[in-house]
Amino acid sequence: MPYISDTGFMPFAPLEIWQALSLFGVFMVWSFIWKGWALWRAAENKHKPWFVVLLLVNTLGILEILYIFVWGKKPGEK
Repeated sequence: MPYISDTGFMPFAPLEIWQALSLFGVFMVWSFIWKGWALWRAAENKHKPWFVVLLLVNTLGILEILYIFVWGKKPGEK
């Protein structure tokens, strides 16, 4: 059933609380995995500035993925 607000018809209902919490949980797990991998890679490569940035900035894994595959390659790795 479509959601009808006080201001008129809205085709999409707001998220239920359980849906929002589930989505939040998925984002947390996703971010935790990528952040852990990126921090591990930065520590191995002795990239202290990158380690601090990755630790403090939360981008839902986007910055972490870029670091792992673009800037954080180990020496001699293609």
